[in-house]
Amino acid sequence: QVQLVESGGGLVQAGGSLRLSCAASGRTFSSYAMGWFRQASGKERERVAAISYSGTYTSYIDSVKGRFTISRDNARNTVYLQMNNLKPEDTAVYYCAAQSPRLAGSYEYDYWGQGTQVTVSS
Repeated sequence: QVQLVESGGGLVQAGGSLRLSCAASGRTFSSYAMGWFRQASGKERERVAAISYSGTYTSYIDSVKGRFTISRDNARNTVYLQMNNLKPEDTAVYYCAAQSPRLAGSYEYDYWGQGTQVTVSS
């Protein structure tokens, strides 16, 4: 069982930056791939970024490439999402999620955080 708690959301002006953190419980954090998702009001949830269990591999959706960076610190059981040059269209609830090895290669995740609101004003 893995419990995830996000933090770092808030209100920021367009062009600003935020860093989201996701703290995980459990001793097996380093065996889970991690993802950051977001869901804007009235829209479907989308995976913004993902990182492999070791941190070697990362992926991003096109709309955030060059602006967002996902990273992890397995010693601290934490995954981060650094968001720079934020745009109003980045406004959403952001969730982190953990993917066990059995789901590797899929878009399915086993555990989810409660979400943190990010609002970007124009």
